[in-house]
Amino acid sequence: MSHFNKIIILSKQLAESLLKGKQPTVLENSKIFNKKDKDYILRNLTNEALKGRGSLRKQINTQADLEKVNNRISLPAKKRYWKYAAAASIIGILTTTYIFKDNLFFVPQSTTPSMVVEHNIKTGTDKAVLTLEDGSTVALEKGTTYQKNNISSNGEKLIYNTSEKSKTKIKYNYLTIPRGGQFSIKLSDGTQVWLNSESQLKYPVLFVEGATREVELVYGEAYFDVSPSTQHNGAKFKVINKDQEVEVIGTEFNIKSYKDETDTYTTLVEGKIALNYEGKTQSLLPNEQSHLDFKTNKLTLDTVDVYNEISWKAGVFSFENKTLKDIMKVLTRWYDIEVFFVNQGSENVQFNGILDKNQNIEDILKIIKNFKVINDYKINNKTVIIK
Repeated sequence: MSHFNKIIILSKQLAESLLKGKQPTVLENSKIFNKKDKDYILRNLTNEALKGRGSLRKQINTQADLEKVNNRISLPAKKRYWKYAAAASIIGILTTTYIFKDNLFFVPQSTTPSMVVEHNIKTGTDKAVLTLEDGSTVALEKGTTYQKNNISSNGEKLIYNTSEKSKTKIKYNYLTIPRGGQFSIKLSDGTQVWLNSESQLKYPVLFVEGATREVELVYGEAYFDVSPSTQHNGAKFKVINKDQEVEVIGTEFNIKSYKDETDTYTTLVEGKIALNYEGKTQSLLPNEQSHLDFKTNKLTLDTVDVYNEISWKAGVFSFENKTLKDIMKVLTRWYDIEVFFVNQGSENVQFNGILDKNQNIEDILKIIKNFKVINDYKINNKTVIIK
């Protein structure tokens, strides 16, 4: 097992200990870190540094009391998101320690500096474009606010503040996330959706009373936390995406379906969903992922590590046996860059690692280079050349 995989497991164990209010003693038995570095990690788990990385305690205080979180962890059928969120924060600390502390960096760093021409590549941030029913658009971004009728935004999340139901013609809005962006939205029925870079969601301003609540992931990647049908007189929730439909009663799941790719991945985190495609229905259980290949029209089902599929939502890139080509696709969307390979054979080289989305692109590339995954790289404006 690689050191990065061990870090993932250790992070999840530490997260579970913290969420249960226990001392993180599991770190003491780890052979990845020495005593000095374990002390360093423990300080960062308990001081303001952890709060600065997403403040797990703050999330718990504002969204659920500790007792509910404990129950979620104790019962396998309950939600695991809090554990994933905690693990994401802890992974940032552990990997920083593992990679950047001299006595822990097991791979020799390159002594040859890579060529970096002046560039304006920025780390992704919260931003989106809201298209209203009349066709007008509103730019939403971190640091700005928006308010109109029942719609409001703090620059990071869009909220439809109403419990009303439509009795007439449905009016649709669009939320479009550009490259280098991310955003979340709370629909009028209480359903919450997190949208990744280069994604678009079409949804009703108000849902029709008694009818199936239907939205469309036009393209991109989105995580859905669906308001239960029991709160809406049994009305089901349906997500349309390309040629597939995902029907749910109340659950959490992730759909990845970018417009420049011919594959759609649907991953179930909690509950149960039914995927409909060309007259066939496939049910999914937690930790299962469907893969729909539009080239072959083939639908397959696999069991996956959910954390790797939804870590993007918690501010982390988690790559397990991913090819460099797939990794660069993710980075091009988040950093809004173009990537070219000098040696096409390097596209298929696999990499395991956990990277913080708040790191700049140079730090990301240095890590990959230092682990001998690539020979070198060159940055020129918003273009990255992999050698």
